[in-house]
This record gives sequence, C-alpha cells and structure tokens, in this order.
Amino acid sequence: MTQSYTAVAQVVRESGLLTRTRWFYALVLGALALALGGAATGFILLGDTWYQLLIAGALGIIFTQIAFVAHEASHRAVFTSGPHNDRLGRTLATALVGISYAWWMNKHSRHHANPNKVGKDPDIDFDTISFTEEDAAKQKGLMAWITRRQGYLFFPLLLLEGVNLHVTSVRTLFARRRIEGRGLELGLIAARFIVYFGAIFWFLPLGMAFAFIAVQLAVFGVYMGASFAPNHKGMPIVSADSKLDFFSKQVLTSRNIIGGWWATTLYGGLNHQVEHHLFPSMPRPHLAKARRIVKEHCATVGVPYTEATVPESYGIVVSYLNRVGLSARNPFDCPMVTEYRRS
Repeated sequence: MTQSYTAVAQVVRESGLLTRTRWFYALVLGALALALGGAATGFILLGDTWYQLLIAGALGIIFTQIAFVAHEASHRAVFTSGPHNDRLGRTLATALVGISYAWWMNKHSRHHANPNKVGKDPDIDFDTISFTEEDAAKQKGLMAWITRRQGYLFFPLLLLEGVNLHVTSVRTLFARRRIEGRGLELGLIAARFIVYFGAIFWFLPLGMAFAFIAVQLAVFGVYMGASFAPNHKGMPIVSADSKLDFFSKQVLTSRNIIGGWWATTLYGGLNHQVEHHLFPSMPRPHLAKARRIVKEHCATVGVPYTEATVPESYGIVVSYLNRVGLSARNPFDCPMVTEYRRS
C-alpha cells in the first residue's frame, strides 16, 4: 500500500494537481470581501428593524466561508510559502472569524495524522457528543439522557457550536503551555470583539442586539458542524493499537459527498474529503479531477471508496450517533418494566 500511494501521488503530481491556484483564491477572497462589505452596508442602512436578523444569518454563512479559506491556508493550499499561508490563515481565522489559528492548527493536524483513531484523533474525543461506545457508556445523569438521543439532538446541539468554538479558542490561548503567536491572537480576538460587538450594541437596541448575535452564532455553528461532520462520522473507528498504512488509513475513514461545483462551493472543498486527506495541500479547484484518479486507483487495489449524497451522509451520521448513544443505557434496564412503569 505504501508503494500504491506513491504511485497515485506521482500521477496526481504529474497531472499538475498540486500546483497552486492563486487566481482562484484571489477571486474567492474578493467575493467574500464584497459579501462582508455588503452585509456591513445592509446592517447600517437597515437600522432599528428585526430584518437585521437576515444580516446576522448572512454573516454566519460568510464567516464560515472565510473559515474554509483559512482551513486551506493552514494546509498550505493557497501559497507555496508556509509563512504566507500562516499570515493569511491567522488573519482570516483569528482577526475576522474570531477563532484561534494556533488552536486550530494543533487540533486539525492531529486529526489528519490519525483520522478516527481512538486516543489520537481529537475530533472523536468526547465533547457533549460521544463518538465511541466506551465514551457513551461512561455518561451519567443529564449527559446520559442527551447521549441516548444524540443523533436526533445533533443538529440542535450545533446551534451552540459557534459559541463553543470561540470559547475553546480563548481558553486554549490562556493555557499554561507554549503557544505560537499567543499574544498576537489574543490581541486580534480582543480587537474583533470590541469592533464587532461594539458596533452591534451601538446601532441596535439591547434585545435586538442579543438576538442578532444569537442568530449569527447559531448559523455559524450549524454551518461549520454540518460541513465537517459528514466527512468521517459513521466511518470505521480505528482502535488505539491498530496499524494502518497511510493510504488505507485516510481512504477507509473518509467519506465524500456527491455533487458538482455547488457542493464544492457549499462545503469549501470538504465534499472531496478522501482526496483532501490524501493530498492536504491540493487547492480546491483540483480536487474534482483528483477524485477520478483516486477512485480508479482504489478500485484497482481493492480499497473501498465511500461516497454519499447530502441526505444520505447526514442520515448516516444521525444513525451512527444514535447507535453509539444506546451504549449509555443502563444494561440492567428492562424495556418491559420501563413501559409498565410509564403506564
């Protein structure tokens, strides 16, 4: 399999699919700048009206799209220079979106190194939702109640994910360990907090201002969570002591979402998750072409290549989370007795 990956990587490289596409990201960033400017203009012109909540929802979408580009910069997909990518990523993620770039780099790099591997992948660590049966079985009280229904509660819980991302970022920056760019990021987040929230509370009545922030964070959280969740949730979990080659590890734990240019735009390239994990630095416009190469190669070497439509992917996630959540049930509970008590 090591030789197999080398072979497919050579084909991808010779096809020019790892070449940077600065023109594409210039267009995307230009469009996002216009969208952000339009939202700010609309915010000022609308004034004291509940139609401001439409602007809040639009900002949630815009911030997520900005985060997609920051994610690509963290993978060195925008520029050939690492420092240039880091400067762009930190500007977009921290100054505009309000998320710590250093925290994201650390967390996401560990995920890419060992996707869905117990004890190695931070994306399957317990955080309100249990992704393994062992974590589900440990939950007690209210958390056990949530865990048993976590599949159905997944999207409602994502309404709070925006708040969670911001809080986790700030908490990480105050951690007692070396964090690159800690002072800069704290300064950028503080400046964003003052400018963004200051403008909202200055222009809008108190109640409307809180509603604006709540809608923006809710849309941002749902969009971010719904974009990253279909990629690995419901795919095989790798035990802590398992050893897999790079090619198998990345392909077997990843799921693509079927769709054309609209899916790539909607998910910021994350719909091509298999190709993204095999070639993290590949620019977004080349992922669709790489998909054909990788899919044919997987068929040749006998490695399952997983794709699903948007509804299918979310259905898989919900079913998987509910199945895992059942592990939180008391093994001594008798369904007949429980039903009898209810009656």
